[in-house]
Amino acid sequence: MANRKTYAQLRAEVEKRYPSGQTPGGVTVDDIVQLKMQNTYDTHLDIARDMAKVMREDMAAYDADSSKFTQSLGCWSGFHAQQMIKAVKRLRGTARGTYVYLSGWMVAGLRNRFGHLPDQSMHEKTAVADLIHEIYVSLRQADEVAINDLFKALKEARDKGDAAAEKKAIAAIDSFESHVVPIIADIDAGFGNEHATYLLAKELIKAGACALQIENQVSDAKQCGHQDGKVTVPREDFIEKLRACRLALEELGVDEGVIVARTDSLGAGLTQKVPVSQQPGDLAAGYIKWLKTEPITDANPIHEGELALFQNGQFVKPARMPNGLFPFKEGTGRARVIEDCIVNLTQGGADMLWIETDTPNVDEIAGMVNEIRKVVPNAKLTYNNSPSFNWTLNLRKQVRAQWLAEGKIGEADYPDGNELMKAEYDETDLGREADARLQRFQTDISARAGVFHNLITLPTFHLTAKSVDELSRGYFGDQKMLAYVKTVQREEIRRGVSAVKHQHEVGSDLGDTFKEMVGGDRALKAGGHANTMNQFAAE
Repeated sequence: MANRKTYAQLRAEVEKRYPSGQTPGGVTVDDIVQLKMQNTYDTHLDIARDMAKVMREDMAAYDADSSKFTQSLGCWSGFHAQQMIKAVKRLRGTARGTYVYLSGWMVAGLRNRFGHLPDQSMHEKTAVADLIHEIYVSLRQADEVAINDLFKALKEARDKGDAAAEKKAIAAIDSFESHVVPIIADIDAGFGNEHATYLLAKELIKAGACALQIENQVSDAKQCGHQDGKVTVPREDFIEKLRACRLALEELGVDEGVIVARTDSLGAGLTQKVPVSQQPGDLAAGYIKWLKTEPITDANPIHEGELALFQNGQFVKPARMPNGLFPFKEGTGRARVIEDCIVNLTQGGADMLWIETDTPNVDEIAGMVNEIRKVVPNAKLTYNNSPSFNWTLNLRKQVRAQWLAEGKIGEADYPDGNELMKAEYDETDLGREADARLQRFQTDISARAGVFHNLITLPTFHLTAKSVDELSRGYFGDQKMLAYVKTVQREEIRRGVSAVKHQHEVGSDLGDTFKEMVGGDRALKAGGHANTMNQFAAE
């Protein structure tokens, strides 16, 4: 909507073609203008181009002021995304700084034809593009519904001859902010080689994605970042996939498109292949140096079928597992992450980083980012505020450890381990301090660790499970209908959630308007005094 025309501009353009006020078939100028304004984007590729500019503006704002970080929630349907953006607009009056995250985990778990699957790239890769398209259809429909309501207000003002109300309605139409926001789309490990990555990236971009997130795991050995068994690819291989994503963005004219390079090296202890070093200090050498090796000696000779490497003036052989994978030295994950990130930014052309961590610890992430920023001063991160973390327990443990070190408490004051999860600690000094740190976690990590974008990958997965459990317990239990009214409808009404008027939410009023445009008084409309949606307060 960057170059969106005003109501007056569009009306003037249409009136030039139809000075009588209507087409030969009897379609009015007003109706044409309304439909043109409801169509906020012509294609989803236009969305990708526009949203890339939005992200770049937001990134520049963050570079100037770290408090201007952005946020998103992972959504596994268009409706989830639509309701999130509506909620943000109700809260803030604007959706600026809010994105949608498309989680590969949720596509695998909930959006495939093979049933619920783990995050191992076993789902149809086309499902990712399909979900992006669905999300933008839902967000654009929210635009259509909202703008239709604004035009209804304009018509009512004109019917009443209220010039002030007419002017106000036109101003509201012209200042309307689209529900369309950037999507950061998870392309996993590319679903194949660099060419497969390029072809899939094009489909995601054409569906509307302006930002692609890709990880450095082996595509056919993909694991969730919060599980064991992860296998990384050599840095040269990953750079080729980053280039593939960039070529896809450039080919389709999304010149300001964003690439998020994720490294799983902190928790990945294996590699599938040993890259070939061409000269000392090259990318392959930087990767190989972290392999777990043992010297080749008379007592430990090399055997047929084993590999030998020349490192630091001696021949060594890398450890090799029965499945052919090569383990890295223990405790090298942090160093590999730092090197990954620097290479991804300086040689891979990535715009942002994603460091997958095993705990939500600001100090740990900030420590790595500070090392990266010695080479790339403006390095920025997308950070996964993952539901895989037990946030309550992690933060309480962090507070306990700090207070013990500072001498504020003794060992016996608070228990160690999982005992801290108990509800009895909720209202203690430690529990309140941990909650306070949770509340400011995103602000702290954005200020101290270069996190431009904070997201929760799977919130709508967990929220749906919790909400359905809550309703089911009451409805199928003793409360019956009261359970639905108390837990759902009453709250919708009091919060101004527009979905309480579910017919209106999915476009019944749009249908009425269109029928009236083409049928006039003959239009059979769903609205009217008998419409049960009239029982609910407007949003």
